[in-house]
Amino acid sequence: MDPETTLFEQHRSRLFGLAYRMLGTPADAEDVLHDAWLRLHAQDLATLDDPEAWLVTVTTRLALDRLRRVKAERAHYTGPWLPEPLVPEAEHPDVTLERGESLTLSFLLLLERLSPEERAAFLLREVFDYSHAEAAAILEIAEDACRQRVHRAKLRLREGRPRFNVDQSAQRRMLQRFVAAMAEPSLDTLRALFAEDAVHISDGGGVARATLRPLHGAERLARLYLQLAHNFHGPGVHYELASLNGAPALFLHAGGTLSAAMWIECDGERITAIHALRHPGKLARLLAVTKPAGSASLH
Repeated sequence: MDPETTLFEQHRSRLFGLAYRMLGTPADAEDVLHDAWLRLHAQDLATLDDPEAWLVTVTTRLALDRLRRVKAERAHYTGPWLPEPLVPEAEHPDVTLERGESLTLSFLLLLERLSPEERAAFLLREVFDYSHAEAAAILEIAEDACRQRVHRAKLRLREGRPRFNVDQSAQRRMLQRFVAAMAEPSLDTLRALFAEDAVHISDGGGVARATLRPLHGAERLARLYLQLAHNFHGPGVHYELASLNGAPALFLHAGGTLSAAMWIECDGERITAIHALRHPGKLARLLAVTKPAGSASLH
């Protein structure tokens, strides 16, 4: 292995973690890392006083440029956009480094509230623990400007954060209750799952059947999932309790394929938000490693 690749692999985990949190899709993060690797190979290593700082700077700026482009594309996306999960079995350092809340799909979606510049400053300072001065140098801005970006980011994220912070066991229990309710569906049992102001967000990208805007309210969500329970039933339908980005999730297998990946927010007693990833392209990577064995069946 050449010196440039050896150096790059030493820091790959941190670089991937940063790029993925910036962009919300593994493929975009990998593209950024590939570009950073190419730039490293064009660089004279002897001129680098701090190779890690150089790599973080290059990766951040490449991710920032790409995020500005994809932000414009997402503005024309059909229906709501949801981040793409990491492959569940990819439990390697790229995935686990600095995991915590900042890697959950709900938090990645929350980061979409930020401008690209705010997102970069926030992640560098609050997730990857760079000082304001270090983050400012990476972003080529004044330290005061960096502080302002981080401050604005915190305010925006605080507005959108879930009101309740529950542990994963509570989320798993709620998902199990959801599966049970879908197995024997009725309007009352489904309505009882949802908080009165619950929201449903589904990402079909215009290529899979999905709601084209967020739905709000326990009554509307109960009616939606009652219809879905009737549409998805029989021996070929399985719900599988899984984990996505370190948090509980459900996989819906139907007709031999992965039809949806779902995750929730809850208050411990009721679901406050439910997200359904339906886009076939985003599900394709998950399908390659998921197995319906051991899942709860709907009949």
